[in-house]
Amino acid sequence: MSMKRVRFLKLFGAFCGCVLVLVLAPVAPAGQGKGQLRSTGVVTLSKVPTAVGSTASGPRAGEVSRTPEIESQVSNALHKRHGKPSSTPNPAGLPVVTSNPGASGFDGLNHVDQRSANGGNQFSGEPSDQGLCVGGPYVVETVNTIIRVYNASGTPLTGVTDLNTFFGLAAQDDRSIPLGDPGRFGPSLTDPRCYYDSDTGRFFLTVAEYDVDSATGSPTGPTAVLIAVSQTGDPTGTWNRFSLNTTDDGTGGTPSHPNCPCLPDQPLIGADANGFYISTNEFGPVTQLPNVSFNGDQIYALSKTALENGTAPSVVQFENPNLAEGIAYSVQPATSPNGQYELAAGGTEYFLSALQFTGTTDNRIAAWAITNTRSLNQASPNVKLNLDVVRSEDYAFPPDATQKDDGVRPLGTSLDEPVELIAPNDDRMNQVVFAHGQLWSGLNTGIGAGDRVGIAWFAVSPRINGGGKLKATIAGQGYVAVNGENVLYPSLGVNQNGRGAMTFTLSGPDYFPSAAYVTLQDGKKPQTGGAVHLVGAGQASEDGFTGYQAFGGNGTARWGDYSAAVAGPDGSIWMGAEYIPGAPGQERTQLANWGTFVSHLTLP
Repeated sequence: MSMKRVRFLKLFGAFCGCVLVLVLAPVAPAGQGKGQLRSTGVVTLSKVPTAVGSTASGPRAGEVSRTPEIESQVSNALHKRHGKPSSTPNPAGLPVVTSNPGASGFDGLNHVDQRSANGGNQFSGEPSDQGLCVGGPYVVETVNTIIRVYNASGTPLTGVTDLNTFFGLAAQDDRSIPLGDPGRFGPSLTDPRCYYDSDTGRFFLTVAEYDVDSATGSPTGPTAVLIAVSQTGDPTGTWNRFSLNTTDDGTGGTPSHPNCPCLPDQPLIGADANGFYISTNEFGPVTQLPNVSFNGDQIYALSKTALENGTAPSVVQFENPNLAEGIAYSVQPATSPNGQYELAAGGTEYFLSALQFTGTTDNRIAAWAITNTRSLNQASPNVKLNLDVVRSEDYAFPPDATQKDDGVRPLGTSLDEPVELIAPNDDRMNQVVFAHGQLWSGLNTGIGAGDRVGIAWFAVSPRINGGGKLKATIAGQGYVAVNGENVLYPSLGVNQNGRGAMTFTLSGPDYFPSAAYVTLQDGKKPQTGGAVHLVGAGQASEDGFTGYQAFGGNGTARWGDYSAAVAGPDGSIWMGAEYIPGAPGQERTQLANWGTFVSHLTLP
């Protein structure tokens, strides 16, 4: 192992962090061995649809998800430092239209699928963390702890497969074993992501994992980010599986932190011509969930070629990259449609992150770059991370969002509790795409009087100078808002021509939580279209367990955490967002009623 410290000073901020390069080899049982990344075998998705279990399962011991809500810990840990207060934006609202020229869509995975997978040996979980990737004739959707493959028309090509089975792990909750007996609970998985590599036609899937006491379900560690890579361009075929050790307690070749064993919350993924990148928010110790501390963002860089060849590459870990205000958070790697990569400085991977540290407002974002990424294919990579802080439009910590209430809420009514609000979490940067020479992304923001949620979006032009340093400027930016309503959890899909769409949830006094989008275009200045398109109209109020006091909630339901959007090989845009499907009482279990809507937009 070699270690070195790097420091770059930039406008408005400073960066420092440790870089660890670990030369790894496949090892045997989970949680053991010297390697930080190991191969865990192969898996093939079943092409035979699985039987759907009972949808009438009610509250019971061990029923609800053990994955804790720690997004509030992110906010609490990060928004106690000095920032750069500005003002809450007050953009003009866009009209909402139901005409969707060039758009089609279908119902994706829902809570019934989540709860019923693997013979019903699953938890009820909220929200619907969503991954989506598209390649060739295949659409892959992964939500929470399940995955399914569709064709372009939305016809399922596989059954609903739970990710515990997919990664060769014990079931989340084996109900054939009595509570309190060993073997009842399997490892806990959360926050899946999906990526299609257009260079080689391979699909990538990641999910965070932490081990638990098999009798009680209590978190124990070790932890990992699990990675799967398809062996061919057919995601219904065989995948290679890997485990990236993220425990960071000094075991298994990981660094040693006093607050570990640690959890890699919300693994974010990206790729360039040479590397595959994972960024996590590290919390610990995992044994004390949800009462954990924030250690900082962790960035992992791996050889994309090695993963696609089924071999375990060296891993470069950037520990706790800092800004002037403190440790960075949610540093989002970029993906690139149709192989449009930055080749400067020996290959470059870009990232974006927010800089709102006060729980109020800010007018800056951070651009990051890992350079010399071609060295990731060597036994001892030599990559560098640097940043530039850019003045931007104002954005603000968002409030909880309202939703339409028609009074038909079976769970809430049975508990005699009022309609839930919807959680926007915070104003961290969401999915980033590098297309047409620009970095595109967006985040949740408070708007107006601070009582509604809107979206701030950015198109950033990055440049690597002759010395390998990064300079970034704003090429375009703006807001998406609807008068009197909320829009939240944006994801932008942009094609090689700089055109695309942004998906999000629309919710408010006049709308059940719905899937919506706006178009994007890159001309002399990037801009959005003139209307919000309602593509997946919600049919009922969010009526899941997470917001209700009877289940430990505070009146605000978990929602989204993130959506997904991606440009397909033909330049069309695929999008996935959470919404409430079906008529009241349909497409639900007793505990939750969320669903996802997958939309496809062909651009003129």
